Amino acid sequence: MRLTLQLLRKKLPRGHIWRGKYRLVWIPDDKAKKDLVSDYRREEQNMFYLRHPYLTLEQSSGHAKELKKHEQWLAEKIKEKPRRFPENVTLEKRLCHLRFQESWE
Repeated sequence: MRLTLQLLRKKLPRGHIWRGKYRLVWIPDDKAKKDLVSDYRREEQNMFYLRHPYLTLEQSSGHAKELKKHEQWLAEKIKEKPRRFPENVTLEKRLCHLRFQESWE
């Protein structure tokens, strides 16, 4: 039984399966063709929107300044700065647990 399974098993190519001299050749099926057609349709729709934009260049040139996007972004970064960088740690803060008893006897 084991010998039959080994003999009936499909042989894999040497090395990388999809590259080289002994590669497996991928045969496209109907689903792959439909996916390719849908990709081409989507790409064509995107190109149409790029060729015919909603706003002209003059209309879209100053919209970010009017919305004050840069000022909002800068304010968020300034608020975020203390969270990104921890406070300064000195040697005294590191070793304060050793000073539990100040008196000399």
